[in-house]
Amino acid sequence: MKKIFLISVCIFIFALQSNAATVSGGVSKIDMQNANRVVDAATNAPVGNAKISLPKYNYSTYTDEYGTFNIGKVKGSTIMSVEKEGYRPFSLTINDTIAAKPMVLGIQKSNISDVVIASDVFHLGDDNYSEHSSGAGTFRLRSSGPFFSKTFMLNRDVLSSDNYLVIGSIIGVDTLMARSMGQNKIVNSYASAPEIFFNGSKIAEIQLNGDNQKIKIPKNLIRPGMQNEVTIKAGRNLMQTAYVDYDDIEIANLSIISE
Repeated sequence: MKKIFLISVCIFIFALQSNAATVSGGVSKIDMQNANRVVDAATNAPVGNAKISLPKYNYSTYTDEYGTFNIGKVKGSTIMSVEKEGYRPFSLTINDTIAAKPMVLGIQKSNISDVVIASDVFHLGDDNYSEHSSGAGTFRLRSSGPFFSKTFMLNRDVLSSDNYLVIGSIIGVDTLMARSMGQNKIVNSYASAPEIFFNGSKIAEIQLNGDNQKIKIPKNLIRPGMQNEVTIKAGRNLMQTAYVDYDDIEIANLSIISE
């Protein structure tokens, strides 16, 4: 009799321990399959022509009519992104162990209130980081500076639902908590947490690397039917006092969803 292992995925760190895992909105369950597949999270129907990207390798492919895809060999950790019109953007941090086993990725249909802020990977910091940083082997871009900011419109009826800022994947966070969790190999220093601002007010700090991190947006900060702004500021090396040393991070798939 085959053993079935329960997989627990938190919003910061996940571990795949089975032959295949269905990953959907931060929740995983066992699903025995022989190939990588993308399915509709609600119906389990295959999703064809979904774009699968591995930015680190400048690689992309599309699922076939059965939702299957191949990504080849992966060395170390990398962000894998899934895009399909009519669905919420989805990303996952994988490594060679995960890539060697079949995955089933459940993606959720978008609704009219969803806003995609950034679907590409972007890099914050100063391009000055240790080889022992949590993201050193995964980074693929040069820094665009220590912060990211973008404005966007939200529907007038957005206040009728709960709204969340979703960070698809984030790597490179070198906080004390990340170090204590074994997410990097830095010994003598650590950084402050990246800060998240909505319309000028801080709503969160990101302490750990991971996927599908959801941050609830206070309704009193939202401007329905008007321009709103999200800003992300990179952390700083707290052990460096001679100059400002920003913590380098990369983020994929930043969006606003309503539930």
